[in-house]
Amino acid sequence: MILLKKELFEQILRHCKKEFPNEACGILAGNKEDVTKIYEMANAESSPESFFMDAKEQLKVMKDIRNSGLDLVGIYHSHVASVAYPSSKDLELAFYPDASYVILTLKDKNNPGIRSFKINEGKISEEEVVIA
Repeated sequence: MILLKKELFEQILRHCKKEFPNEACGILAGNKEDVTKIYEMANAESSPESFFMDAKEQLKVMKDIRNSGLDLVGIYHSHVASVAYPSSKDLELAFYPDASYVILTLKDKNNPGIRSFKINEGKISEEEVVIA
């Protein structure tokens, strides 16, 4: 399960809509499954079909997470024309087996959807997303 406060979900949604038609991406930090901070990242690929975080930017964020006493809870990104389910490239780039992989779909921009997954050695298991 992953817990998102309503205002943090809305921040992710705004970021994803701002980056449209390209995929947006970011890092979720907090404690265990409780997200308390969002890091909006640049999509170095500027692509509507994939995302890749800049290594220097990612290292800076990871240091900030550690220095803040937080944990990496997950990674989020948007799918602009497909459902919220990991693509083959998402599977290839799932380097953190303990992290949640949150996907927000903007396939229907008036009715965005959000889902979260654990990805471990190519195996996908969906987890509940609680927005409160």
